[in-house]
Amino acid sequence: MNTADLFRNAIHPERRDEPLCDGAVVLRGFALPNETMLLQAIDMVVAQAPFRHLITPGGFRMSVGMSNAGTLGWVSDRRGYRYDPIDPDSGKYWPSMPDIFLRLAGSAAAQAGYAGFVPDACLINRYEPGTRLSLHQDRNERDFDQPIVSVSLGIPAVFLFGGMQRADPQIRVPLGHGDVVVWGGPARLRYHGVLPLKPNHHDALGSSRINLTFRRAG
Repeated sequence: MNTADLFRNAIHPERRDEPLCDGAVVLRGFALPNETMLLQAIDMVVAQAPFRHLITPGGFRMSVGMSNAGTLGWVSDRRGYRYDPIDPDSGKYWPSMPDIFLRLAGSAAAQAGYAGFVPDACLINRYEPGTRLSLHQDRNERDFDQPIVSVSLGIPAVFLFGGMQRADPQIRVPLGHGDVVVWGGPARLRYHGVLPLKPNHHDALGSSRINLTFRRAG
């Protein structure tokens, strides 16, 4: 058994929910029943819109590979962060949101207390060992009443979940394959990020971690 299996077994003795704060919860193993369909859907999206490393407004290359599905896709360049219906690499619309994405995001949001969530954007991030995501708020969406649904697949990661100010203390949340984090309501604008990933292996995704982040952006 590899390290990823040991990690997964340690935190998934059974399906359970772990509140992080008012409005935020980790749904342990929630995505596991849909693992095969999710991975197939990711492959389909990435075949149309391959992973790329976006440039920040400050001119830095992001270490995380990114793609999108849905009517809107999150993009970054010298002009800033924003949502756009067009993939700037291909000049075409982003791939449609797979049905399994919509079902999983809606059911996870409902499990967390946010019924009726229908995302129009899914940001697909690919992490490799050493890559990280700095603390940030999700503020490019129009309606902050809608939650964020974040699905972890592949090698383990440590999710940082902070407060309403960047300098607020953060909690470190270990995430394994199939875990889903949902936050909204009073937690919607909390700062969050991902610590640098440690080398590991997952049977389906090798040395990678895939994160699906569902939002109602438009």
